[in-house]
Amino acid sequence: MGKRKWLIMVMVSNLLLAFFSFACQKNDSAQSDPALLLGFSQIGSESAWRAGNTKDIEEQAELFGVSLMFENANQKQENQIAAIRRFIAYKVDVIAFSPIVEEGWENVLTEAKNAGIPVILVDRDICSKDKELTACLIGADFYEEGVMAGEYLIRKADTLGLEQVNIVEITGTDNSTPMEQRQAGFADTIASDERMNILESIDGDFIKSRGAECMRTLLEKYGDDIDVVYSHNDEMTLGALPEIEEAGFVPGKDIIIISIDGGQDAIDVLKDGKINCVVECTPKLGRKVMETAIKLKNGEEVDDVIHPEEQIFSDEQDLSTIGPRGY
Repeated sequence: MGKRKWLIMVMVSNLLLAFFSFACQKNDSAQSDPALLLGFSQIGSESAWRAGNTKDIEEQAELFGVSLMFENANQKQENQIAAIRRFIAYKVDVIAFSPIVEEGWENVLTEAKNAGIPVILVDRDICSKDKELTACLIGADFYEEGVMAGEYLIRKADTLGLEQVNIVEITGTDNSTPMEQRQAGFADTIASDERMNILESIDGDFIKSRGAECMRTLLEKYGDDIDVVYSHNDEMTLGALPEIEEAGFVPGKDIIIISIDGGQDAIDVLKDGKINCVVECTPKLGRKVMETAIKLKNGEEVDDVIHPEEQIFSDEQDLSTIGPRGY
């Protein structure tokens, strides 16, 4: 064999060794630190808040390098249960979902637990005797939102010198965490004020069209006895306002309007004076979801409940300082 040919063979051999060594190193690295696969089941797309929440989850997943399997349940619990089972079958690293209602999750979450897949609750809680079915809850303090709404109403009644305050309440989806806790926080706060009287609470399902229907029914039943509308989300509030005007009342003046969420449309109407108070419930939970999912995959401990910071916007403050809401 000539010297030139031998040198070429040695060089090729060294290059092949280097290539396979690099490939093995890459493969070992991928096995030791693979990309996180997160299965996320969203309730639906019933509101600007929900759309903003979905957008934030998707953007933060991309930012954190998390692979996202996303499913929209379109307001049906059976769709969410089926989605969670698909996540389990696909062997995702972590499951996250926003439960439509609190009851009925034990079977499917037990399946996730048996598969060794941690579950994050996002935005809403569940009711279960087995606290080990889920790793944590990431979402707003709904009870505190109800408290803030009640405290505002007491201050407003004091300012106006009201001796009697008749309230109608348009609640969110029956048996959902935000509905139950927003109602409880508000009721507990106004309970000691003898002026406060809740005429009726009616289920608006967090949907704009249902908010309109509920308001129409309440106006037909109570008319000008209504002093306050306490609505559990902006969509229902925005549905109720035209019905109030159609009945000949001026929202924000003849009737005090209190809403929850803090979306751009509601803030714009607040600035116009047709809503008196909006309690913030931020949909931007994506960053905390991704950070928590990564911790869970790495076997780290996480807090049982993780709340974002939230605020209140009302006619008590300079509304020109409120910046764009992003949802």
